[in-house]
Amino acid sequence: MGRPIALHLTPGNVADITAAPILLAAAGRFRRLIADRGYDADGLRRAVREDDAEAVIPGRRSRKQDVRYDRRCYRERWRIEATVGRLKDCRRVATRYDKLALNFLSTVTLATLVAFYL
Repeated sequence: MGRPIALHLTPGNVADITAAPILLAAAGRFRRLIADRGYDADGLRRAVREDDAEAVIPGRRSRKQDVRYDRRCYRERWRIEATVGRLKDCRRVATRYDKLALNFLSTVTLATLVAFYL
């Protein structure tokens, strides 16, 4: 299972890919970015390539040209899902009792520290 190294909270009606540049900047150097189809964008792939990393992102079904990616590395994406699942073991994170975004981000941060770093 992986450890979260950067957290960023967005509103529920915002696509995940809008937070990708912020998270990439916070993550520092990395060798490969493993993400699902929701992160399939040429701009993100270009940004990852400029950082001398590999984008392991399958193309969307509606894409005109197929995208090549390492299917063997993509199998490791279960670690991301397992990490999110472990965070949701904290009932307060899973049900989002907090109304304010700052309070919820604080709760997620505390859950991350307890689950992965203590």
